[in-house]
Amino acid sequence: MELIINSDKVQVPETVTTVSDLLAHFKLDQKVVIVELNTTILEKSNHGETKLANGDKIEIVHFVGGG
Repeated sequence: MELIINSDKVQVPETVTTVSDLLAHFKLDQKVVIVELNTTILEKSNHGETKLANGDKIEIVHFVGGG
């Protein structure tokens, strides 16, 4: 499946069907992230049930500590 993630076209395996799957695929499932799907910000509680489709536009923002 092809997704547009943070403005880049990215191929992900067909096993990635939900937002939770996508975050796990990129090893972000244990991080604090904000996910926007097709211009709608998703609640974290909805990541597991939100299905992805070919061509979806996703923005993922995660926080990085530092000084």
